[in-house]
Amino acid sequence: MFRLNKKLMWLFCLPVLLFVLISGCAKEKKVYKIGAIFAITGPASPLGTPERDTVKLLEDQINQAGGIDGHRLKVIIYDTAGDETKCRMAVKKLIYKDKVLAIIGPSRSGTTLAIIDEVQKAEIPLISCAASIKIVEPVKKWVFKTPQSDVLAVAKIIDYLKERNIDKIAIINVSNPYGISGKEQLDIQAPQAGIQVVAHEEFGQKDPDMTAQLTRIKGTDAQAVICWGTNPGPAIVARNMRQLGMQIPLIQSHGIANKKFIELAGEAAEGVVFPAGRLIVAEELPDSDPQKSLLLKYANDFQQKYGRSADTFGGHAWDALQLVVSALKKAGPDKAKIRDEIENTRNFIGTGGIFNFSPTEHNGLTKEAFVMVTIRDGNWRLLK
Repeated sequence: MFRLNKKLMWLFCLPVLLFVLISGCAKEKKVYKIGAIFAITGPASPLGTPERDTVKLLEDQINQAGGIDGHRLKVIIYDTAGDETKCRMAVKKLIYKDKVLAIIGPSRSGTTLAIIDEVQKAEIPLISCAASIKIVEPVKKWVFKTPQSDVLAVAKIIDYLKERNIDKIAIINVSNPYGISGKEQLDIQAPQAGIQVVAHEEFGQKDPDMTAQLTRIKGTDAQAVICWGTNPGPAIVARNMRQLGMQIPLIQSHGIANKKFIELAGEAAEGVVFPAGRLIVAEELPDSDPQKSLLLKYANDFQQKYGRSADTFGGHAWDALQLVVSALKKAGPDKAKIRDEIENTRNFIGTGGIFNFSPTEHNGLTKEAFVMVTIRDGNWRLLK
């Protein structure tokens, strides 16, 4: 009788047990998927590689801390190789196959501009890691960006030139959307500040030598050269200026704010000046700076995980992913509500500055997000 009762008890309990197990599985929280597109290979890999690595670092940290309100975060990353066609294909895959809630990246201005129509049509939030002001001006409803724009970078450089009574400059820029946008801003802002552009030269992204362009600049009365591009071009400009014995200052854009420039330029990097976010000079900041503790933690976490220094470009991805995560916590997995939360973000302390977005401002920064940095003895130094 005891055996029979025991069997009957198991027969009774089995459906209950199955119900509990099924219910538990049904209540398991859905994974939140975010897309990321970076130039991990190709000429712009010095930008895309630290962006990818930063996103992986954050994904691990967020999931180890319990995810987003208990939901595990999954970041799906594709390599654009800096190519517009590959970027468009990756974006479509993220939207229609992977069904992500938001996208961060791309690394470059040209690839970002190439996908704006697609994300606008799909009504999915995009936070770009590229610099051109054209990405967010005029404002596009679904598009934001974290890097300080070239408008702000030029404004910071203009202040630097005026402080040093430099009123004649030469411009040399890479012939892609990033370089052209920077050149356009210099052409607008320099005359307004009483600064004359006495020469303008261009170079291709893969050009191995800029001696001819710099020789023409050397024949002018320019008091400084301003180079607008991302590596390797700016490093070649620095080396060629040194080879030509050009003694006038070389001012670069924020497109060189990683150690790759110093590595490629070698001794020619010495004395170069450029605007950058505070991350690369975080240790020199006063303790009162509201970004300092965050910057030091990110830099330390990155160094510990990868054995190399964090840089500005990885910081752009840190800001982009954290903005999406912050919006997700408030809005849940609703793309329109995530977009609204990003647009309503105020006083968000990131690596690139303190962000204040609005319906008319989708970059959220001012020129105070920049400091002027120089390279001395192979390292970045804050200009004071």
